[in-house]
Amino acid sequence: MYMEIGRMRLTRKDFLSPLAGLASLATGRAAPANGSAQYRCRLTATRDNCGTASVARSQAGGIFMRRFFTCLLIAVAPWAAASPDVVPLWPEGVPGAMQNGAAYAGDDRAPTAYAPTLTVYSPPNDHANGTAVIVCPGGGYVGLSVDLEGSDYARALNDMGVTAFVLRYRVRTRHPAPLLDVLRAMRLVRSQADRYHIRPDRIGIMGSSAGGHLAATAGTLFDHPLGRTGADLDKVSARPDFLILAYPVITMSGPDAHAGSRKALLGAFPTEEDLRLMSVETQVTSATPPTLLIHTQQDRLVPVENSILFYQALTRARVPAEMYLFERGEHGIGMRSRLGTAADWPKRAKEWLQGKGLLD
Repeated sequence: MYMEIGRMRLTRKDFLSPLAGLASLATGRAAPANGSAQYRCRLTATRDNCGTASVARSQAGGIFMRRFFTCLLIAVAPWAAASPDVVPLWPEGVPGAMQNGAAYAGDDRAPTAYAPTLTVYSPPNDHANGTAVIVCPGGGYVGLSVDLEGSDYARALNDMGVTAFVLRYRVRTRHPAPLLDVLRAMRLVRSQADRYHIRPDRIGIMGSSAGGHLAATAGTLFDHPLGRTGADLDKVSARPDFLILAYPVITMSGPDAHAGSRKALLGAFPTEEDLRLMSVETQVTSATPPTLLIHTQQDRLVPVENSILFYQALTRARVPAEMYLFERGEHGIGMRSRLGTAADWPKRAKEWLQGKGLLD
C-alpha cells in the first residue's frame, strides 16, 4: 500500500520510522533512540545541531503542534499498520513437496524456505476497474526479485485501477513445480473473482525474466496435464486473458537460451522432450492470449531474440501481439528511470491495456 502527497509517493515503510518521533512531539515525552530524533530535527523551528538544541516555542504554538501531530497520528497509524493480504496457494499441502525438496523465496543471498503464496495489492475501491494481473517476479528460477519485479509493478498497476497479485512460486525446484504454482494461482484468483471485485474474464499474467518464462508457460500450457493435481479447482480455467512479458526467458535451446534458468528448472541433463516443452515459442497456438513484449537491445543475459522468437510464433498463430524493443537498458530494468526511451515502457504497457479496453 502507499499514499501520495503532492508529487511524493510515501510507502508504509516511510511512515513506520517517524511514527515514534511524531508520538513524542504530540505527547511531550522523549522519543526513543531509534532514529526518530532526526525527524524531530526536521520538524522543529531552529536548532544548532541534532544533538544539542534549543527550541523556542510559545505555549500556544506547542499546543497547536501537539494537536496537529495527534490528528496526524490518528489519521496515519491505521493506514501504516495495514499490509497486503497474503493468500496460501496450497492450503491443503504443496503437491510434490517431499519429492522435489525445499522451495525458496527471496534473493540468492538469503534463500528462505516458504510455501507458495499470492500477495494481494488492491487499488482504492473508487478507482478499481475489475481487471487483475498476477505478477511473476524474475530470479532465474533460483530466487525471486519480489520488489523490483513484484511489488513495484503491483503499485503501478494499482495506479491504473488494476488489482495485482504477486506470486511467490517455487524456485530451486524442478519442472513442473513452478507451472503447477502459476496455474493454481490463475484458477484460485478466477474462482474468487467476486471476493476481489474483479472480472473473471479480465485476469492476466505479467512476468519478468524467468518470471516471464513462467507467465509464457501459463499462456501456452494452461491446459496441460502437468498443470493439474486432481483437485476440484482444476475444473476452473487456468488460461490467462492476456500476457505482459518483460525481457522474458523464452527458449531453452540454442545460443539464445538462458543457461541458468534452464539448469535450475530442468536440471543439468534435460531430456529433449522437456527442452521442447519448456521452449515456449514452440507451444504457441491460436488459443494463446494477446501478448505485450518488452525487451532491450543491450540485454546480454537474456538476449532480445527470446522476445522476437515468441513474437514470431504469436504472429504465425495469428495471436494479437505488440512488441517494444528498446536500445538502452541492461537485463532487469524493472521500472528504473534514466534508461532513455526504455524507461517509458510502463506508459506503453498502460496504452496497450487501454487499447484492449482493460482499464475501462
